[in-house]
Amino acid sequence: MILEEKPGTPDEEAGNGRPALILEETPRAPEEGAACARRIKVHSPFVRATHWINAIAILIMIGSGWRIYDNVPIFSWLTFPEWATLGGDPDITYKLNKDVGFSNALLWHFAAMWLFFVNGVVALTAGVISGRLRMKWLPVAVSELIHDIREALRFNLAHEDITVYNAVQKLLYIGVILAAILMVISGLAIWKPVQFQTLTWLFYDFQGARLVHFIGMAAIAMFVLVHVALAFLVPKTIAAMTRGSILADAESGPHALQAGE
Repeated sequence: MILEEKPGTPDEEAGNGRPALILEETPRAPEEGAACARRIKVHSPFVRATHWINAIAILIMIGSGWRIYDNVPIFSWLTFPEWATLGGDPDITYKLNKDVGFSNALLWHFAAMWLFFVNGVVALTAGVISGRLRMKWLPVAVSELIHDIREALRFNLAHEDITVYNAVQKLLYIGVILAAILMVISGLAIWKPVQFQTLTWLFYDFQGARLVHFIGMAAIAMFVLVHVALAFLVPKTIAAMTRGSILADAESGPHALQAGE
C-alpha cells in the first residue's frame, strides 16, 4: 500500500484556512509489488488449541509406545532406538523400578492417551455440531480424488487457498480419525484383555490387538511425517495454525472470504 497526500477541505479547527492533508491508501502499481493484501481468518483459537494438544499427546504416545514395544517386540527384527523413546534413563529407572523404563513409559502413555481421548472427543463433537467437519471434509468425490492424487504424484497439487481442502487432504484427515478410533479400541483390548474380552476377540487375541495397535501407530506416525513435511512446504499453513490468520492477496479465491472457524 502507498500513502498518498491529497488536498482536502480547509482545516477549520486550526483556523488557518490552509487545506488539510488527507492520507489515502492506494494500491501499489504492478511494477512496485503485489496487489492489496488482507488478513483472512482461517482457524479459531479453539481449533488451534485442540490441534496442538492433540499434536503433543500423539508425540508422547508414540515415544512412550515405542519404549513399551521394545520391552516385548512384536517383530524380532524391529526395535526402536532408546533416544527416540520416552520412559526415562534406563539405568536410573532400573535402580528405581527394576526395569529399563517400561513402567515410566506406561505412565506417560496412559496420561497422553486420556488427554488425546478427551481432547479428541471435544474437538470432534464441536466440529460436528458447528458443521465445520462436514464443510471441510465432505464430500470426497472419487473423480476429484483420482485427479488430486495424480497432481500430488506430479508435485503439482495447488495450495493457493489453504482454507479449502483438496480431496487427498480430506481422505487423509478422515483416515487418521478412523485410525485413532481403531487405536483406542485396540488399546483398550491390550490394557484390559479380560475385562474387555469382547474387544480382544474382535482382534482374534491379545497379540492380534497388539499388531493392530502397532499398525495404527505406524499409520498415524506416517500421517504426522507427511503433515509436517507439507506444512514446511506451504509455510502459510503454519502461520494459520499458530496465529489463526494469513495474509491473502487480492487474487485469493472466494473461499478465502468464507474461511471456517
